Order: sequence, then C-alpha cells, then structure tokens
Amino acid sequence: MVENEFHQDRLNRVVDSLADKYAGVFAKETIERVVFESYASLLRAGANPNFVTNFAEKFSRDRLRALATAKGSSPKEKPEVLFVCVQNAGRSQMAMAFLTSISKGSINVRSAGSMPASEVSDKTIAVMQEVGLDLTEVFPKPLTDDVVQAADVVITMGCGDACPLYPGKTYLDWDLEDPAHLDLDGVRRVRDEIESRVQALVAELLPESGK
Repeated sequence: MVENEFHQDRLNRVVDSLADKYAGVFAKETIERVVFESYASLLRAGANPNFVTNFAEKFSRDRLRALATAKGSSPKEKPEVLFVCVQNAGRSQMAMAFLTSISKGSINVRSAGSMPASEVSDKTIAVMQEVGLDLTEVFPKPLTDDVVQAADVVITMGCGDACPLYPGKTYLDWDLEDPAHLDLDGVRRVRDEIESRVQALVAELLPESGK
C-alpha cells in the first residue's frame, strides 16, 4: 500500500500508460504488480522519496521490456548483458556506462544490486566524470528475476550466489575490489580495470566492431 496520495496517483498514471503500451502483451494486473513492486523495493533500498516515483517508472519500464524479451513478445535484436554487484552503486554502474558507450548502443545493458544502496556513490560519479561519462541521473536497482531471464550474459561482481541460474546463459564473475572501501585512486584503478574488461567483452560479443 502506498501511503503518499501523490505517489499513489502518479503510480496509477504510470500503470495506465504502460497498460496502453503493452496491450495484448501483459495484463494490466501484471503491470500494476511490477510498478508497485518496483516502487516498494526502491523505497526499501532508501531511494530519495522526492524522486522515487520517477525511479519506479524507469525501473518498471525496463523490467517490462525485459519480461517482453524473455517471453518472446519483443524481438531480441541485440545481445543483452546484465551486470550485478552488491549495492549497484559502483562497479556494476561503471560497467554499464562503459558498455553502453563502447558498444554505441549495439548491446542492451542493465545493472542491478543484490542489496542495493540508496544512491550511486559520489566517488563513482566523480571518477566516471573524469572519463566523460555522467552517472548523475542513474540510480541503484534491486536484482529481479525478469532482468536475469532477459540477459544473454550475466556478469557478477562480488555478489556471490545471489543471481538465479537459467540454462542457455553465460555467467561470468569479475573479481574486482569493492570501490566503497577505496580512496579515489583506488576507485580509479577499479574503473580502469572495468573499462579494459568491457572492451574485451565488446570485442567478443560484437567481433565485427573491431574490423
């Protein structure tokens, strides 16, 4: 139940909009469940109440796209990659930004956290700004089953066995230091290692891009 009346009205409008968009694909009850579940999970993670309905709308749209892909209702025209770390506030956000940039949109990429933080860390935002990538508009998202189902490649970063396993997917674990415990130079070191790994991943998933 949503206690804030403004939030309730906003979420109801989101449900109506998405019900129109996905008419014939998802029942309105399914969309309502995804929207209010997304809102509740972001609140539990400590998302800013002033922005949580906007975050919930973005999160719900992404989850529904993933669900549509997983059930075959939406054609899969690009590889799908999911990065998962603990808080979705550092490593996985950096990896997502690098993969989006380096692949030039030729790969669909998502990120999530097994125990998401309330916001992306200031250190992560700062070191990514140094290489021209802006993370000020992104937010931590909880790991959900739908985004795992939609992924072709799932890359974990220190979150253990939190990710559900499905056949036909590639699972990789990148052993990286947690930026939360590092100074800026340490975070830069992690950033640079992630960029190198992402470049190798793009070369593997899009071999024609290196020609």
